[in-house]
Amino acid sequence: MDNQVAEKNSADKFEMILRSAMEFPGVRIERSTFLRKELSKCFGDETVEKAIEFNPAKAGISVDELEQIAKACIDYETRKVSAISAVAGLPGGFAMAATIPADAVQLFAHIIRVLQKLAYLYGWQEFYREKDTDFDDETSNKIILFIGAMMGVNVANTALAKISVLMAQNTSKHLARKALTKGVVYPVVKKTLGMIGVKMTKKIFAKSVGKIIPVVGAVASGGVTYVIFKPMAKRLKKYLETLSLASVEHYKTIENNDLV
Repeated sequence: MDNQVAEKNSADKFEMILRSAMEFPGVRIERSTFLRKELSKCFGDETVEKAIEFNPAKAGISVDELEQIAKACIDYETRKVSAISAVAGLPGGFAMAATIPADAVQLFAHIIRVLQKLAYLYGWQEFYREKDTDFDDETSNKIILFIGAMMGVNVANTALAKISVLMAQNTSKHLARKALTKGVVYPVVKKTLGMIGVKMTKKIFAKSVGKIIPVVGAVASGGVTYVIFKPMAKRLKKYLETLSLASVEHYKTIENNDLV
């Protein structure tokens, strides 16, 4: 019972941090703008527009061809969050008692940024509803599952794999949204939240220890952020590469079957 209470408390704290991170300025990555900017460096206009209309794999872009773009996105967000975290670690950096939660919000804002970039490269659709400016429950569920995958939570991996199959078989956005509604994934999301909360409580505590030591705090905070953030992003990249949404061969098979 005590473990269940602790897990719920950790989940509640994490959800509060996540909600704040979702509202952080600049956290939203607009899919078509991002894909057009990144893919146009390496591919022609026809391929880029098809990738935006459908997804990169359906446009014939393989995971090998996306490798350098994905790595550059991870490196960029890692540098940004590590630098910000180092500033937060300085005495008075983000204002005394508020320092640790503010730093956690910064960390998760960049986690949300990088997971959107990787998701779009490997076949997922826009995280926001059309014309909406805020994250809704569907988006929150998706982000929680993606963060779960970043942290190696198996139930999150399984849920994303199932949603990926639905999306790859039928490109209907309605199906993806239906799969992410409260009734379908809510139990998985709640379980994932609890597991993430416990894991992140330990990791954020490790970050906070560095802040107790005045001058060393900046180095410790930035360094710990680095070792938290980059492996999580790399794990998500590796996982997304395995899903059918990122498979050029999967779409070729579908096209060939349609011709028969």
